[in-house]
Amino acid sequence: MAIMTSLLEEQALRQEFYRTVDENRKMEFINGEIIFQPPVKLRHNSACGLLYHLINMHVITHDLGFVGLEKILITLTRNDYEPDICFFGTEKSIHFDDDQMQFPSPDFVVEVLSPSTEKNDRVIKFEDYAAHGVKEYWIIHPEKELVEQYLLSGEAYELTLKSGEGVIRSVAIPGFSIPVRAIFDRKLNRETLAQLVQ
Repeated sequence: MAIMTSLLEEQALRQEFYRTVDENRKMEFINGEIIFQPPVKLRHNSACGLLYHLINMHVITHDLGFVGLEKILITLTRNDYEPDICFFGTEKSIHFDDDQMQFPSPDFVVEVLSPSTEKNDRVIKFEDYAAHGVKEYWIIHPEKELVEQYLLSGEAYELTLKSGEGVIRSVAIPGFSIPVRAIFDRKLNRETLAQLVQ
């Protein structure tokens, strides 16, 4: 009985979250709580923006689907997230409409770490994304200028790459391959962007 009451309370709170979610504030619903995200540091915003431009340009150039940035609300079984970057292949994105505000599990997710979100990104979201079939998960560490690439193997993620150098190749985004430094270096980002549209 206590479990049922708890679930009903969580469902009511989740409906309240849907009524109050604000396009001007980053909000997520995690394990029965409404979580407000604080403003991010410049290095966080920069890494997220630089990577988004590369992924989005590649996806548009090759007509691969849709890339969402920050305020795309992902609705999973129990939780709602607003990942920093997410990609949906054509099989999912072809069904999206212009007024849509809630989205299914993506094929690819990027979370850029900050002190207030790192625990959720590495534990709750890490397990939830895997449980909902997100094929690939990148965790970006803007202070250390590192990227961690996880690929879904069965029902769990396996670390495929952890580096601040070299080349990273996506599995979920066909043909997407970039220098890791292009996520953090504006000059290299511009050069890589030019190569992606050739």
